[in-house]
Amino acid sequence: MKIVVVGAGAVGVSTCHYVLARHSECNELVLIDKDAGKAEGEMLDFGHVQSLTFSRNVKLIGSGEYKHCANADVVVITAGAQLKPEQSRLDLAEVNCQIAVSVAQQVEAYAPNAILLVVTNPCDIATYFILRNTTYPPERVMSTGCIIDSARLRKLVGSKTGVDPKNVNGYILGEHGSNCILPWHVLSVDGQHIDEFCKCNGMAPFNKDSLLADVKKAAFDIIFRKGNTAHGIAASISRIIQAISVDENTVLPVGTLVRGQYGISDIVLSLPTVVGRRGAIRILSHPFSESELSQLRHIANTLYNCIMDVAAANTEL
Repeated sequence: MKIVVVGAGAVGVSTCHYVLARHSECNELVLIDKDAGKAEGEMLDFGHVQSLTFSRNVKLIGSGEYKHCANADVVVITAGAQLKPEQSRLDLAEVNCQIAVSVAQQVEAYAPNAILLVVTNPCDIATYFILRNTTYPPERVMSTGCIIDSARLRKLVGSKTGVDPKNVNGYILGEHGSNCILPWHVLSVDGQHIDEFCKCNGMAPFNKDSLLADVKKAAFDIIFRKGNTAHGIAASISRIIQAISVDENTVLPVGTLVRGQYGISDIVLSLPTVVGRRGAIRILSHPFSESELSQLRHIANTLYNCIMDVAAANTEL
């Protein structure tokens, strides 16, 4: 499998680390950045690891040229600007959607059959514009969506219950970031609904609103201390690559184009989605409450308005 990462920032480099450490199916890894020297230096650095006995001899390429995307199976787009203190979310969307589309168009020239994983924030809006400005089919373009948000949820619940977070099941859905919901009916620990688990094990019940607020705050706790988040999102990317590479047909809350499900159309949202070798295979149906459906539709409308504003500010998108 050939994997390409575009963007040699903290997330892109951490993604390369996870690919090399976890994905034995990868025989070629390419890192592309507008600063070709940075991309080359990172891959030279990774190359020295190949002298150690535990390492695999993966073909490594660092470059500033998109020709190295040829025959890629998966392309991860992490390139983009970070939010500055004086910028609004819309300001960032205008800049990064243009960057993401430019990257995707250059990738398409060499790897029209690849699956694109979009990390550039706001990732769901960037994914929408990539679909609008390339010929990639919707199943082969997805954002990392709410995978990291869902991982934060599981970690929080696991820590408070004293249980391995891998024994916690639940999703954050909607848009990656603060515009999301926590469907309470699917949140469980060891197969028990969260309320029943707490009751049976003598624990105080969770407050849904407080828990969701803690999930939303988790990224800011990291950014305040170190300036960015990287490892969690890189691990989330690795999780999607695993689902693709071994055709898992696993259910992940990735951001995909919604086409009529739940009364929503033509918006990229994170919903429970089956992911396998063909990409985002299908969005599953869940018995969401009327309140949850209303919130999802509100999120979709908010995204639509942001998309319209970005499109109005940049007629090339």
